[in-house]
Amino acid sequence: MSETINVEAIFGENVFNDSVMKERLPKSVYKKLKQTIEDGSELDPTIADVVAHAMKDWAVDNGATHYTHWFQPLTGVTAEKHDSFIGNFDSQGKVLMDLSGKELIKGETDGSSFPSGGLRATFEARGYTAWDCTSAAFLKKDATGVTLCIPTAFCSYRGEALDKKTPLLRSMQAIDKEATRIFHLFGHTEVKRVTPSVGPEQEYFLIDRDKYLKRKDLIYTGRTLFGAMPPKGQEMDDHYYGVIRERIGSYMKELNEELWKLGVTAKTQHNEVAPAQHELATIYTKANLAVDHNQIVMETMKKVANRHGMACLLHEKPFQGVNGSGKHNNWSLASDTGINMLDPGVTPHENIQFLLVLACIMKAVDRHADLLRQSAAVPGNDFRLGAQEAPPAVISIFVGEQLEDVIDQLISTGSATHSKTGGTLKTGVTTLPDFDKDATDRNRTSPFAFTGNKFEFRMVGSSDSVSSANVVLNTIVAEAFKEAADELEKAEDFDLAVHDMIKKLLADHRRIIFNGNGYSEAWVEEAERRGLPNLKCMVDAIPSLVTEKAFKLFGDFGVYTKEELVARAEIEYESYAKSVNIEAKAMINIAGKQLIPAVVRYTTVLAQSLSAVKAACPEADNSVQTELLIEVSDLLSDMKVARAKLEDLVEEYQHIDSMERRAHFCYDEIIPAMQALRDPADQLEMIVDKEYWPIPSYGDMIFEV
Repeated sequence: MSETINVEAIFGENVFNDSVMKERLPKSVYKKLKQTIEDGSELDPTIADVVAHAMKDWAVDNGATHYTHWFQPLTGVTAEKHDSFIGNFDSQGKVLMDLSGKELIKGETDGSSFPSGGLRATFEARGYTAWDCTSAAFLKKDATGVTLCIPTAFCSYRGEALDKKTPLLRSMQAIDKEATRIFHLFGHTEVKRVTPSVGPEQEYFLIDRDKYLKRKDLIYTGRTLFGAMPPKGQEMDDHYYGVIRERIGSYMKELNEELWKLGVTAKTQHNEVAPAQHELATIYTKANLAVDHNQIVMETMKKVANRHGMACLLHEKPFQGVNGSGKHNNWSLASDTGINMLDPGVTPHENIQFLLVLACIMKAVDRHADLLRQSAAVPGNDFRLGAQEAPPAVISIFVGEQLEDVIDQLISTGSATHSKTGGTLKTGVTTLPDFDKDATDRNRTSPFAFTGNKFEFRMVGSSDSVSSANVVLNTIVAEAFKEAADELEKAEDFDLAVHDMIKKLLADHRRIIFNGNGYSEAWVEEAERRGLPNLKCMVDAIPSLVTEKAFKLFGDFGVYTKEELVARAEIEYESYAKSVNIEAKAMINIAGKQLIPAVVRYTTVLAQSLSAVKAACPEADNSVQTELLIEVSDLLSDMKVARAKLEDLVEEYQHIDSMERRAHFCYDEIIPAMQALRDPADQLEMIVDKEYWPIPSYGDMIFEV
């Protein structure tokens, strides 16, 4: 029997949360800190030492020996440098534990060894971390001991953002200001603040760790570079939402417990479509906290998997031929008074504020579809997007039948008189209740789908931070809100002006609405006819960061400077090029040291068998052995030729003098050459005796966990 968990008792026990602050801080200090967190203002330096002392005492009482400024550099993962609480000694030589206000608020780290895209020279080492007090400090407990983690932003000596958090906080300020203006236009003057809320869903694979350690491609790159499909894949749909096996259930139980202690609202867990694939979803929270929590989720998933003798794979496409993994970024906007801007109500056609918000979002997504696509660009996502498992690379919005009908009424007649209702679902079984059904079905092929009271951006890759997607969403919608508010605040007849604006925006941006099958070739052709961009790969998407349109958008709202955008484009080219180069070198290594020698050994056995048969029985039919030997030898030759070609390309890559050209070279030349090496190897896997094949097969990994 599994031991029971009292979720209420353990939830947040490793977090310096509101209840801990209230208990440990003087009332006046608690009140000031609470106000700072709620207002998003700068921490009063007069209380910093008191807060730091209380945080240190709480951490030490819970076994902590070190603290770290926990930040999110442009590597896509988190970073931390640990310092012990040892501050000084008393007169008797006894060690004193200390954390000052200065150490809490600001840290210094090496700013040159993280990706900077040219913002920092190698010799310019100074970088700063600054406490984001709106995201609670927490305790990390693992084999290194107990460490107090202080969530921070990370910037250079000159103030450029070198991380994922700083632009996100800037974008949250931008949309807060402009969304509040929209509320005020409709008479909600009591609204003081609007916060983007995010709820990420995280997909992942679990495989046996012993098998993982025998796959150098998984170790080096996160995905399998070789591998033939087993007789069964996901065709039977029997894994999706299937009974969770005990080994996996034990893992999920510990994962939930770890996350709950860290204040992460792990809510939903289930088996995903592909064998060995699973999903975890959290409850919505403010965007910067959701981003922090998702980083904690990914790190904890890997850590707990190791304890259970498994490896957690977060790559977007670890196995060719079965569904890859993403994370759905559920996004909405909520006021401090509890109003969700994306709630259409029972009669959307009468909800003028919602219709304006919807029209502005349509405008934002249509105008900046390239940036939204780019925000989900990581190397692994190229293997997933549009592959009958994830949204296509074309950005469109799904709004469902109800809202599409309202939109069409407004465009065609200038007014909307009704909203479609869902009706009643009758099961036809007397013991089952009839119930009201939704007015709109869901569309899993849409990259940006309205799902009742939020939008679900489904393109984000499973290994990626959700920060970039939310930076773009917040900023492009802030721009649309600002333009609407600028015009409506000057209108003499607000009701007429807002009516005309909604109709015009809907008509101008109707092309971005698509409720059909996003996987179909017909949609790709239709999208091209509509003039919607189709950025099929990461390399095609990166240039959207460095257009005059992007410079103006992000510059106007203070989210990115031109220099920061240029740097990020350079970093993304570098990330893509280096990732592909590592994969190519791993393929050369695995093919040369493991696969080709294994096939040579097998052909030797075949040849010896053929010779033995001929010697023992010259007149016997040995055509099977002969044909098999020829087939294997031919494929082995194909492998050798393909490997040599890939080696030449990797050498050529080294002499290309810019990361942008290297990235294009990788996509145009190296990726096809890698597939050319993989094809004969995968065919050989299906022929060569399993005893000789040196690496675990797909069947071994995804069905034996």
